[in-house]
Amino acid sequence: MSTHFTTLDWCVLVGYFVAVIGLGLYFWRRSSSSSEEFTAGGRSLPGWLCGLSIFATYLSSISYLALPGKAFADNWNPFMFSLGLPLAALVAVLYFVPMYRLGKDVSAYALLERRFGVWARIYASSFYLLYQIARIGVVMYLMALPMAVIFGWDIRIIIVVTGVAVTVYAFVGGIVAVIWADAIQAIVLMTGAGVALFVILQGMPHGASQVLEIAEQGDKFSLGSYEWRNVSKPTVWILLAFGFFENLKNFGIDQSYIQRYIASKSESQARRGVWLSVILYVPVSALFFFIGTSLYAFYQTHPGDVAEVREIVARQRLMQAGEGSITPEKIASVSATLTDTDIGDRVFPHFIAKHLPPGVTGLLVAAIFAAAMSTVSTSLNSSATLLMSDFYQRFVSPQAEDKRLMQVLYLGTVVWGILGTAMAIWLVRLTDSALDVWWSLSSVLGSGLLGLFLLGMLCRTARNREAIIAVSLGSIVIGWMALSPTSLWPESLAGIVSPFHNNLVIVVGCIVIVMIGDLVAKRV
Repeated sequence: MSTHFTTLDWCVLVGYFVAVIGLGLYFWRRSSSSSEEFTAGGRSLPGWLCGLSIFATYLSSISYLALPGKAFADNWNPFMFSLGLPLAALVAVLYFVPMYRLGKDVSAYALLERRFGVWARIYASSFYLLYQIARIGVVMYLMALPMAVIFGWDIRIIIVVTGVAVTVYAFVGGIVAVIWADAIQAIVLMTGAGVALFVILQGMPHGASQVLEIAEQGDKFSLGSYEWRNVSKPTVWILLAFGFFENLKNFGIDQSYIQRYIASKSESQARRGVWLSVILYVPVSALFFFIGTSLYAFYQTHPGDVAEVREIVARQRLMQAGEGSITPEKIASVSATLTDTDIGDRVFPHFIAKHLPPGVTGLLVAAIFAAAMSTVSTSLNSSATLLMSDFYQRFVSPQAEDKRLMQVLYLGTVVWGILGTAMAIWLVRLTDSALDVWWSLSSVLGSGLLGLFLLGMLCRTARNREAIIAVSLGSIVIGWMALSPTSLWPESLAGIVSPFHNNLVIVVGCIVIVMIGDLVAKRV
């Protein structure tokens, strides 16, 4: 594949990185002055700034590449996830934001300790930390894809190099630098996406209207089935329910979001930040789905480009399989087996590499890196915060000096950066849609956390014992739903496979935990 990553593109990309790292260094003195500044920014930031930061966190490379990839391969069914966002935000601003603003704890899970005991805090923090390793891994894997496609470099080397860069950035800046960079990156993200769509539509042989014609013929605008009784397929109702619960988990119990509520200078500012992120994300997610649909139409009219993408994916798979000699015959053989799902996540990087004008290619690559850096730096900061507050301060040294707490924060940032990078390298073998893989990991690792929070809020009579029973039985249900459809499930238990679609894991898991906790509490 011929690419045209020109000197101008390199200038744009390098200039962006220099500016972002410079921003982190600018805030170095402030963030390193105390653990409170590093984790909460002095609790003095405006709501619009925190709202842009939340929006940029949503717009990770998962949104930037996986949403177009999913729309290219399938349809707009996952957009129902975004439509669940406003209701989840409403619940968050009414109940969760005031709850977190009342206390002085920087950890979201200190509330669980006061409600159910120390086990609940450790349970929630541990699963959140695992969740962030998965999130960092998926985001960094997708961040490395464009460079691998553009230059043909080994994606694992790209992941390591970018992993070091992002970890250093999160290390030096603290939460204030992360939030300010997020706000700037949100503008870069939207600008890059708008430019990309314009170029796609301009490249259609018969004009922009041809996108609508081809998409309608391929049923690409479909939101999915409306059959409400079907629980084994990703129907409109299942995606809507999944979107509500998953977004409620984000807005309600995700430490990285809670730190933005805490960093806001008032409760009203925190609420405004939540609503600003929602107002921005819902239409922008639709923009990314439309980019994917437009790419489908574009590649239908450029069959040679589709062949190039298939060749790239085939070559990467042969390299991952350890093939010593990669011949054209082997590439052709693997290419013939690839589906649209197999190539979906690579289509947008391919378009960026081949069809955007000089300078714009650098801007789009910078935008993808911006999306990933926003999410990874946020994840690293929140993970380090929990390691400090929920483990070190709680169990090792409650009266530790602030200098020692800063050392723990720095160490936590580096360790979780390494673990997230290792996860990204492991994901190189990924063959499914990155969006589907991420949603599965997020549901499994987050269901118990959200269920425990909802039990504490909705069932006032539930205490420590009831919560332990509810979470234990709920975890069994979550494990059954997640594992029984896979090859990991024992053949001897083949008769009790879950009939539910994977997106219902967080829905059913939370409901089971709340119902069991309430039932046990009433029987005591």
